[in-house]
Amino acid sequence: MNPTKFANAIQTVAGIPANHVTVKKHLEFLQEAYLLSMSKRYDVRGRHYLDYPAKYYAMDTGIRNVHMNFRQYEPTHLMENAIYNELIRRGYAVDVGVAIVETSHSNVREKRQHEIDFVVNRFSERIYIQSAWMIPEEEKRRQETFSLRHIGDSFRKIVVTGDPYEKPWMDESGITFMGIVPFLLNPHSLETL
Repeated sequence: MNPTKFANAIQTVAGIPANHVTVKKHLEFLQEAYLLSMSKRYDVRGRHYLDYPAKYYAMDTGIRNVHMNFRQYEPTHLMENAIYNELIRRGYAVDVGVAIVETSHSNVREKRQHEIDFVVNRFSERIYIQSAWMIPEEEKRRQETFSLRHIGDSFRKIVVTGDPYEKPWMDESGITFMGIVPFLLNPHSLETL
């Protein structure tokens, strides 16, 4: 979530006047209460933080689910949140990456931003991680790895999938794939690749 989208949703759904400044203040209170954690957006090619709204993750997805009365069960978002919490628990600093990719079609150039779910740092170590619930075919694999393939550096790139039995393997681009269960159960799963 981000403050602007959340304020707009409050106005649209509930009809209650809201602005992003008030929402941001409440999000800060929730961070101080250790209910939410904030992750800043980082331009991986320009190597600087962006002014865009940060992303917020629930520190306890069980509390989130109870509060939502188990209505919004979205395994993709819950898995991403679980990966975020595990990375924090392992001592990484976690940002949301943005890769700005320039393409050209019919002599028209355009720049687009592609999100990398996590840019994790600890000391001199950096890893790019993408969360993908299912990758049923090659087209989906290309889609999930597009931003990772356009980073332009040699740090490790990993895709964590929702397949609980997927053992770590590496594709021809040097991107490692692993299932969520091997990732969560092995506290050194990122270090041993």
